[in-house]
Amino acid sequence: MDGAVAGKLITEISRGAREVFLQHGGGTHRSGVRMSSAPEIGRDGQWDRSPDAGEKETRLQGKRHGNGTVEGVQKAEEDRESLMMELTRLVQKVVKESSWWERQGIDCAILASAFLSLPAAFLLLRSSEFLLFVLGILVMGIAHAIITIKGTHLASHGSLSESQAWGEFWAVFFIEVCGSFTARAGVTAHIKMHHAHTNILGLGDSSTWRVPFLPRSVYLFLAPLTVPIITPLVALSQLKGHTVFQKVRTVLMVSLGLYSQYWLLIHVSGFQSPASALLCMLICRAMFSLPYIHVNIFQHIGLPMFSPTRRPKRILQMTHGVLNLPRNPVLDWIFGHSLINCHVEHHLFPFLSDNMCLKVKPVVSKYLREKKLPYQEDSYLSRLRLFFHKYQELMVFAPAITELVGVQ
Repeated sequence: MDGAVAGKLITEISRGAREVFLQHGGGTHRSGVRMSSAPEIGRDGQWDRSPDAGEKETRLQGKRHGNGTVEGVQKAEEDRESLMMELTRLVQKVVKESSWWERQGIDCAILASAFLSLPAAFLLLRSSEFLLFVLGILVMGIAHAIITIKGTHLASHGSLSESQAWGEFWAVFFIEVCGSFTARAGVTAHIKMHHAHTNILGLGDSSTWRVPFLPRSVYLFLAPLTVPIITPLVALSQLKGHTVFQKVRTVLMVSLGLYSQYWLLIHVSGFQSPASALLCMLICRAMFSLPYIHVNIFQHIGLPMFSPTRRPKRILQMTHGVLNLPRNPVLDWIFGHSLINCHVEHHLFPFLSDNMCLKVKPVVSKYLREKKLPYQEDSYLSRLRLFFHKYQELMVFAPAITELVGVQ
């Protein structure tokens, strides 16, 4: 990829890159109702307002719906609100009955195991035997992916601790030191934009991931390998508007994370040249970049997109605009359940940890199916085929607006 193309790629991704961190059909809904302020489960298992709960006003257009009257529209919307509240109560019950180990301990243990495997990885990279050297790269690549994908995602949601102060510390540590991004931009955009406005055009429509000037094969199979290089550059572009303290902290933390790995490769693993150490860093950091990009586009793009002025109720927005991938023994552990097989649950209750999303999954899926609401699932290969054959439609052209009408 030459310098001009790389620069253009960075510019395109920078345009919406704050959403990085942190991820069909339909009928139409003419009632013009804004998203409700449905309650969610907070970090402590208590009632929290949803991230987008600021808008409580309902605009009724007087169109015939339900029993053919405005009152029918109001009743239908109240029913939708009560569905989200009822589901929240069911999930809250599961959370309250769960131990700390289930709520946070399991995910913290997975992250700790990734850190504990790093010394072995650096020592394996000292070996002159090819298989041991490759094993060292594999261990370091897996550990890096767990820390920078699962860790940064959980930290951005404050799911690693019930303490706000510790939550902020872990966000800076995982996102800036380990993930080479800016914590403020990552947390703010991921929570307040992507989750609050999931699949709302111009807000949380996943357009961050579209790079329309790239050909299909380059985008799907080559461009993701540049993510480790692009991420810190995009982070620098997002520092505008930050305080001086935040700018200095981000630059220092990102530099600390990158230089510490480089220093250890030179002084512990015994790499003889800076170029070889940097190449090893790139290989380890890019090891899971392809599925990382794929997962982020597979679970939202190609599903219904909504207009900001005709957005459905939260439970309809999330059930129509989010998709689960099936269980995968590799990606479940490395990316976390909330990004793979429990993405619907994660968008409905974003402050739950990966393990808790998995625990409430039977409750959520059963409830949605009983209420005849969508519970969308598809395989990784099926989505890859869809995006490969419909790349222009899904990743180049502007998405169509879906409206939900007559959903009872």
